[in-house]
Amino acid sequence: MFRRILNRRRERQPEQRAVAAWYDSRLYAIGDIHGRRDLLDDVLRQIETQEAQSDGAPSEIIFLGDLIDRGPDSADVVERVVQLRGSGRPVSVLLGNHEEIFLRILRGEFSLLPMFLKMGGRETVLSYGITREEYDTLSNQALAERLRVLVPHAHFALFNDCDVMVFRGDYAFVHAGIRPGVALADQKEEDLRWIRSPFLESNADHGRIIVHGHTVSEEPEMRANRIGIDTGAVYSDRLTVLGIDGTRRWLFESAKTPGNTARRRIA
Repeated sequence: MFRRILNRRRERQPEQRAVAAWYDSRLYAIGDIHGRRDLLDDVLRQIETQEAQSDGAPSEIIFLGDLIDRGPDSADVVERVVQLRGSGRPVSVLLGNHEEIFLRILRGEFSLLPMFLKMGGRETVLSYGITREEYDTLSNQALAERLRVLVPHAHFALFNDCDVMVFRGDYAFVHAGIRPGVALADQKEEDLRWIRSPFLESNADHGRIIVHGHTVSEEPEMRANRIGIDTGAVYSDRLTVLGIDGTRRWLFESAKTPGNTARRRIA
């Protein structure tokens, strides 16, 4: 069983949700990174700049999952998140569907390796020091066993300790979404990491605003009942971040050129 659904202070029940969504401390939700350490470093620098321009206090960061696969630097991304968690800053990490498969392989489900590789896991495997010759010649089981040796314990511990849903004020943060019509406390973990159409097409009030990644959109999707911020970083060079402070919300993204840190203000 993965880490429990997490609740924090001053939380109202879903049926008491205010019209204007709120959270009483500043936080940043970071969308699907998929092995792009360069984009992660850029948005973290922007977060530090924003903090310095306000009260200087560190904000909470919530990673929405899918740190790994497809991009070239999965191991480096995971290491950066491990370091960030060890810095004393409040950090929450949600288990994405890509981390789920990777974790299951590290736990010994070697039969999942072909599926993992088709999902972009080849780049993850190579990022952990598997040579191209090993990748091309080892059997699936031998490759998985080699990977288990190379993945640092701290990375395995991070995956093993991920959250499945995080509540903050009027918001619930998940990787993929939730099953409409099912209470948040009764959601299945499979849906939280894999669901698409039933959630994306729903206009229902879910009790809290659901902040999620998983499904790529050209622009962040701001709906009355959900906020989707996966803008396909690995292909678009755009890693999107949602900032929340009280009733104020804003979006920004990785800057491809120095100084391109303009924010998009959301009411």
